[in-house]
Amino acid sequence: MKDLFQAYRTFFGKGDALYQLFSPYRICPLGAHVDHQHGLVTGFAFDNGIEFLFSATETGKVEMASLSFEGLMTFNVQRFNEERQHNWGDYLRGAVWALQQDYQLKRGVRGIVKGSMPIGGLSSSAALLCGFVMAIDKVNELGLDKRQIIKYASIAERQYVGLNNGILDQACVVLCEADKLLYLDTSTEEYQLLPFGDGKHQLPFKLGIFFSGVTRKLTGTDYNLRVSECKTAAWMIEAYEDIPLRELSDTRLRDVDEKVFLKHEHKMPERFARRARHFYTECDRVVDGVKAWKEGDIKKFGEYIFESCESSMNNYECGSPELIEIYEIMRRTDGIYGGRFSGAGFKGACIALVDPSKEEYIKQYVTSEYLKKYPQYKESFEVYFCSPCNGVDFL
Repeated sequence: MKDLFQAYRTFFGKGDALYQLFSPYRICPLGAHVDHQHGLVTGFAFDNGIEFLFSATETGKVEMASLSFEGLMTFNVQRFNEERQHNWGDYLRGAVWALQQDYQLKRGVRGIVKGSMPIGGLSSSAALLCGFVMAIDKVNELGLDKRQIIKYASIAERQYVGLNNGILDQACVVLCEADKLLYLDTSTEEYQLLPFGDGKHQLPFKLGIFFSGVTRKLTGTDYNLRVSECKTAAWMIEAYEDIPLRELSDTRLRDVDEKVFLKHEHKMPERFARRARHFYTECDRVVDGVKAWKEGDIKKFGEYIFESCESSMNNYECGSPELIEIYEIMRRTDGIYGGRFSGAGFKGACIALVDPSKEEYIKQYVTSEYLKKYPQYKESFEVYFCSPCNGVDFL
């Protein structure tokens, strides 16, 4: 936090009451690419993320600077202009826009944010959004609960920023606890926080984060196209069954029973059959993985994560050449229980559950093998080892 205080003084002077907030990044070990179809997911928040240092402004003015991105983002919550600016400040504006649907905001915030990792696959956008929703909530004394924080951050990303995702990212950032696995039904929003082995064992792993060296924004990838393909697959299955169709925007694979899909799978264009196949098998893997987690079987849980990545590549058809290379290296690395692409899986990072006693070997081996294939990423490829942590909160 020392560098944030120094930056705050540089930008704004001493300032009044300063609030400190930490909003973690997240990974999803099982449940890839299904939350937008109201599927079953799992997640961890972990001890890297976005730090906030801010104070209230009585005028309603927002002034936010970042140590990770350029530009001082300024606007006023009392005289809000809804137009996007196509920079990182759109996430701040989106949070205000979402909250203004239900609240009259009077106070703004002045502050500094800093991310602790490269951008790509760890839901930095959800960490930023959830943290900023909490900052605006704090200074305006709105009294939001955890579900409301998730709701407004999700509305901001979907309806303002324009990424058609579900609530997985925001739920992990807000709900997770350090020693438990989040198990969430994104249709009903019911969730459980599950201790490993029913609490009889300590977590036998750390989280390995492998950055490919390639960064991306999801709004510039095929992310939204994949969402539309999944919805179209559900629409097709319902049409084969003569089920009255709704608007495509209101159609999801979760609404269609897997047995009905299997009945019509052979008739569907292969592109759409693959998307549906991924959804149903991934939800099955979540159920099986949760069972292995409760039984304290980390090897079986990890194998389901590897299988998830195979389906992401073959059925969901995501993954850059760099991420696929990291995945293949992880599969042959001693000490990695399981791993897959993180986030949307188009560029960014891979994640893994690793044996803590073999961290140095894993880092050395994966780095050496990856740079043999992609030496151009020598300066940008990075490896981190992290631990699960609690969700977003004030310090």
